Formats: sequence, structure tokens, C-alpha cells
Amino acid sequence: MEDLTPLFRLAADHAARYRRSLRDRPVGIPADQDELTRAFSGPLPTTSTPPEQVLTDLIATAEPGLVASAGPRYFGFVTGGATPASPAADMLATAWDQFATTAVSSPAAIAAETAAGTWLKDLLGIPASATTGFVTGCQAANTVGLAAARHHVLRQAGWDVERRGLLGAPPIRVVAGEERHATIDRSLRLLGLGSDVVEPVAADANGAIDPASLHEVLRTASPGPLIVCLQAGNVNTGACDPLREATDLARRHGAWVHVDGAFGLWAAASPATRHLVDGVELADSWACDGHKWLNVPYDSAFAFCAHPAAHTAAMSYTAAYLAGSDGPPAGAALTPESSRRARGFAVWSALRELGRDGVTSLVDRCCALARRFATGLTAAGFEVANDVVLNQVLVNFGDDTRTDDVVRAVQSDGTCWTGATTWRGRRHMRISVSNATTTETDVDRSIAAIIRLAA
Repeated sequence: MEDLTPLFRLAADHAARYRRSLRDRPVGIPADQDELTRAFSGPLPTTSTPPEQVLTDLIATAEPGLVASAGPRYFGFVTGGATPASPAADMLATAWDQFATTAVSSPAAIAAETAAGTWLKDLLGIPASATTGFVTGCQAANTVGLAAARHHVLRQAGWDVERRGLLGAPPIRVVAGEERHATIDRSLRLLGLGSDVVEPVAADANGAIDPASLHEVLRTASPGPLIVCLQAGNVNTGACDPLREATDLARRHGAWVHVDGAFGLWAAASPATRHLVDGVELADSWACDGHKWLNVPYDSAFAFCAHPAAHTAAMSYTAAYLAGSDGPPAGAALTPESSRRARGFAVWSALRELGRDGVTSLVDRCCALARRFATGLTAAGFEVANDVVLNQVLVNFGDDTRTDDVVRAVQSDGTCWTGATTWRGRRHMRISVSNATTTETDVDRSIAAIIRLAA
């Protein structure tokens, strides 16, 4: 094989230059999508192209359409950056090209996931006996958790859903807060239950589920297979459901409790915010992202389950040509994917790099910076609409039209990038502080830009 060192060095050198540029480059100057598509398009070449030239062309073609979402002033969605070790580990994972299905296909990949899963459960307050599946994002993690829930509650009702499907099965009730994330509904659609199955529960002013309303919904319904979905970290406000009280209520009705903790589950990693997820250990399944607050590159998330038998029954499969292992369930036995990349290397590297204190500091710092945003924008005369309990800030600038105009101006300016959302019937700027490299200077610079553009 030819020497690949120059080719890989070209990629690594560009990656390092790009990462260095994130501190100063414009964050979100809109690209012309049609122009980008034309640049990538054209007829497929008849003859081969030297790989160095392919990489050079890719860099030049992609550059105008790259969003600096890994940088310190990107506050859209809930997007983390990447600790230095984790993208480097991801580069190695790509070069190693491991088939991370079983301990036979890649012993190292499964060992890294096992170790990282142990560390994650310790940080997040999840029982050590729970299984951990490494998936793409919280959409997949919620689907895995709810698939395990579907298996468990139907098994208790005497129905084998993996073998018999849903036709003729006892109906499953799903109870969830009215402010649940939309991925819960999509997971229910993917699992054949449909979004109409949800019985919504009222939420308080900050988006957390109301225990009295939950009690009433559970009390008035007929008995049968029951799943209750709770939330740690509302996507707009950061609010966390009262997990202990809500789980106790659900248990009285024999429910499986699933917690969507895409980013809010990381509150458990800090003594300052741990009270927000009190009782998290009582649930049956949990979903959490790595590419949000842990600052691991996309795509990375975790599906945890307190019932390994239900987890593997819902996800695993067998085939004569597949050689398994005699160890505990891992890899493809815990995820929807059979052909899967070795995500655990980057997660293991990020956790090893940060350590327990580093993860705590990351959570605390982002929460403090979110409060700094709220204080600065309130002082400028704008309304902060939520109780800033974690890293999410909602701001409005008067009427809905003006708020949307300000958001568009900010996105076009390039100093920082924020999104927009509708909360309680009004449009708001939505600011999410999730990047490990964001500083007070970044926040102050962004506040100044928002004030300037709002004027």
C-alpha cells in the first residue's frame, strides 16, 4: 500500500487550522445553498482523481458552507463543541475503521464503550447495573428506551411484541408532559404506537410537568400497559420535571418510566445543579446526548436501561453467520444498528481528558454564562421569559415580528448565532450555552452584538 502519511497529514493539518480559526471566524454567514450544490455537483468523473487532489477540492468546495457550530459563539439548538482529545480520537476511529458490532468484530471498540458507559452512569447518577447503548442522538436513544418499555409492559400483559407485533396487542397508554421534546412523538411513530397515543400532562410556567396534573391523568385512566415519559432539560427553558415525585406517582400505577435527558441529565454531574434531577436513578430507561453538553463530535448519544433483558429483547437479533461473545450484551445488541462505527473511542477520550472535575466545571461554567446572558439582556431592556435554571435562555424583543427580525439580523451578522422558538404563544430568541470553549468575553461580545442589531 502506498504511504498514506502525506494524505492523512493534509487532512489533520486542515482540521487543526479550522479548529484554530473558530475563535475568530464569522459564526453563521448564510451560504447560497444552490451555489454550494452546483459546486459539489457536475458529472461523475470518468477517471480516478489523486486522493490529495480530492481532499484539496473538498476543502475548497465545502469551506463557504461550513457553519462554525463547534465554536464558542454558536448558541443555536443545543450544540456542544468538541474537546481536543475527542475529535482526534474520532479521526483514529475512522482510520481504524472498526466494525463495532460485538467483542468479536472489535474487542477494543466494545471495551471502550463498556468503560465509557461505566463512567457515564457514575456521572449521571444512573444505576451501575444498567445497560448502555451507544447511538447516534437522542432520537435514537429515546427510541431504544421506549422500545425496551414497549417490550416490558406488553410482556407483563402476556404479549410477545417482538414475535407477534402490535396487531391484536393490548393497547399501551403513554403519558407525557405537554412540553415534551418532539423526538418522543417520533419515537412512538417509529415504534408503531403513533403520536395520538400520548395523554398530555400540564406543565408549570417553566415547562416542568405538574405532579397534580400527572396524578389526575394517571388516576382517571383504565388499567393496562403504561409508559410515563419524563424530561430532564426542556429544550426551550432547561426546566427539569420533578423526577422523584413523578416517578413515585407512576410506580403506583405499574408504569415504566423513561427519562428524556438529552442535555439536562448532565445536571447530575455538578453538585450545584444535581437537585434538578433528584430521583433520576428511580427510572427504568434514560436517553442522553454526548454531542451536546459533553462536547463530543457528532454523532454521539447514549441509551441506558435498568432492565438488561428488556433492552436486549427489544434490540438484539441473531443470525447464523454472526459470531457473538460470551460476555454481557454490548454493541449491536443494545442499539438499532448492526453496522455501527466505534463511537466509544471519542466518548472515552473526552471523559478521560475532562475527568470528573472537568465535567462538573463544564456544566457549572455554561450555566453561569447563560445567567450572564440573561442579566446582560435584561439590563438592556429586553424580556427574559424563562427561569434560567440550566443553560437555556429565552429572550423577546417586543412583538413577534420584531423578535424574528432581530434573530435574522443576528444570524446574518456573524458575531454569534442564536435560534428562534415559540414559547407560550410568543416568539423568542433561544440561546443555548453548551460549548466548552465559550468564555465571558464571548458572551459579552455576543450581548453587545444583539443589542446593536436590536437597535
